[in-house]
Amino acid sequence: MKRYILTSIISCVFVLTYAQEKIILDTIYANDQKNVALFFPEPIRQGITGSDNFIFTYNRDKEQCFGLLQATPGKESNLLVINRNGAIFSYIVRYKEQLSKLNYFVPSASSIGNEKSSSNMPIVGKEVNSVSKSDYYLRACNYLVQRKQSFKNLQKRYEGIELSIKNIVFDKEELYFVLQIKNTSTLDYDLNFLEISIQTKQKGKKKSLQRIYQKPLFVYNRPTKIAENGTVRMVYVLPKFSLSNDRRVVIELKENNGERNFELKASHKYINNPN
Repeated sequence: MKRYILTSIISCVFVLTYAQEKIILDTIYANDQKNVALFFPEPIRQGITGSDNFIFTYNRDKEQCFGLLQATPGKESNLLVINRNGAIFSYIVRYKEQLSKLNYFVPSASSIGNEKSSSNMPIVGKEVNSVSKSDYYLRACNYLVQRKQSFKNLQKRYEGIELSIKNIVFDKEELYFVLQIKNTSTLDYDLNFLEISIQTKQKGKKKSLQRIYQKPLFVYNRPTKIAENGTVRMVYVLPKFSLSNDRRVVIELKENNGERNFELKASHKYINNPN
């Protein structure tokens, strides 16, 4: 039963004002030659694209009302932006070589809803077609990083940097890894990458280690920098899997232009018994 609890809670956390009608999303075009600027009525708290060939940048340290979109050739995707007041904006994004518009001034009326619940507004359930997979992942991750964790804390420290697994949650067909990076050093930590792999120990006289990289379906709140004395919590969504007792998960953390690189390992028993 517990695998359905998260689904039920999430559907009560995120409310869309247009749940009873079909939402037609506007399309924004971008390329890798120019910045496309989006100006919102309130400062941006969160901005996420559904594909790696689209990049949406905004000021994470000091909330501002505008963000910049760039794209490389590839399939269309979506952009989801949440303002400081909880207003949600969603767009289809596509690559286009020649751009006719470089600036978008977003009115408040174009919001598709608000993440804050309201008793006099319809609640979106998991069957509403207007809620995309990325939208569902977003609200699931947002809920998980804010809730009190009930998972045994696995952590590794190195040179003032602490990487920990705060929770592993199974919902529907995915595993949600709630990760935290804490910087207790006097230097900022510029993140190069954080990757999750499955490590297999080969049997026999010549023992070797093999790693299989696990590509996430969705990544929430992954930072580019952790300031000194700062803490950032993020979520990696992976397709569900289980491990035999000769396998384990390895989370590799690497610094950009630095040497504070290390790994956190979790045995099969943690993966096979998620919340």
